[in-house]
Amino acid sequence: MSPPWDDWNHVLKIDPDKELPPGTTYGDLCATGTDAIEVGGTMGITEANMEAVVEACSEHGVPLYQEPSSPDVVIDNEALEGYLIPTVFNAGSPFWITGAHKEWVRIDNGLDWERTATEAYIVMNPDADVATYTEADCDLDADEVAAYATVAERMFGQEIVYLEYSGTLGDEEIVAAASDATDEATLFYGGGIHDYESAYSMARYADVIVVGDLGHDEGVDAVRETVEAASDS
Repeated sequence: MSPPWDDWNHVLKIDPDKELPPGTTYGDLCATGTDAIEVGGTMGITEANMEAVVEACSEHGVPLYQEPSSPDVVIDNEALEGYLIPTVFNAGSPFWITGAHKEWVRIDNGLDWERTATEAYIVMNPDADVATYTEADCDLDADEVAAYATVAERMFGQEIVYLEYSGTLGDEEIVAAASDATDEATLFYGGGIHDYESAYSMARYADVIVVGDLGHDEGVDAVRETVEAASDS
């Protein structure tokens, strides 16, 4: 059976440590037409704020996934379809490739393996929190990104390759190279998507575009535009 993200075009990422625009609710964001919601962030994440966002989104019929930043913020909530755990392939320390994951499997009661998948992150914005946090080598050209994508898919059997520009719009040549390098894996793209045009430009190459800051900064109408662009591409 194929994984659900094979049929996705758009994911909305909600950061529990960030506020929503005035007058916007989590229910409003769930109603934008996005294929799934991923709850996660790099800094300021706790079990409590994770739980609050998942509960607020749980009654709106959109598949919910937790992308926890560390084992201590994993929540056990029946509303979650599953857990997407990042592994940063261009991290400066092997801790973010395997070391952290050793701790994941030691959490209380263990991981729910039936609902757990990993995302092979390639982090590209050196100014992003995730790059600092993982000491990522972001000075990569298109060939190097394509090679990482191939390693993730062919050598490590990753179902998701996630090209993360985190706050800045990516280089289309590099996104295209990652797309060409992946066959069976689903290519996620995230970073700098702020309107229809930017969403469309990335969705031409990526299988799934991930929109995050836009929901917190601009709200429902802006997110809905990106959903339309992902569908149109």
